[in-house]
Amino acid sequence: MQREICIFHSIKTNKKMKKILIGALVGGIILFLWQFLSWTMLGIHTSGMAYIPSQDAILECLSANISEDGFYFLPTAAPGTSSADAQAIMEQSVGKPWAQVFYHKAMNYNMGMNMFRALVADILAGFLLCWVLLKFAHLDLKTCVLASLAIGLTGYLSISYLNGVWFELKTMPDLIDVLVSWSLVGVWLGWWLNK
Repeated sequence: MQREICIFHSIKTNKKMKKILIGALVGGIILFLWQFLSWTMLGIHTSGMAYIPSQDAILECLSANISEDGFYFLPTAAPGTSSADAQAIMEQSVGKPWAQVFYHKAMNYNMGMNMFRALVADILAGFLLCWVLLKFAHLDLKTCVLASLAIGLTGYLSISYLNGVWFELKTMPDLIDVLVSWSLVGVWLGWWLNK
């Protein structure tokens, strides 16, 4: 009897793991495909990559003045500046131009590796979502979609939106991505996990 219980438990565990793995794989692919469409064919993110006619001169100036790859906020106080002096610098900057610069000495156009890393991250996100969903006592399509949206919106609100608040960034494209992609994943998992 004990052996039969162990075999039944093993089959049940394997079935659950298969559901999670397939759910995560397809969910990750859905996320990845939406991101691809959003950034390419649909052009949802074009507002975040605007063209500047003087880009060559700007890049030349940045190259002459920045020695290391990094993220720079201008103006800002030098390291070691007292908090009073840093506050004075910020106050003097009010109403004047400011910028954020993501600077790299050399463009690395390794699209294959970037796409692979993005797909792996999306599959991992799908796996985590499946794990959370399977902890629910009652799981139906509506619950899957709403839980999926809740997780996507949590990421958006705590990262993209807050960055938008502090750095005056446009986050509507990110919100569109969250609403569409996580809804689609929720629909998929609502069907698959209840199958």
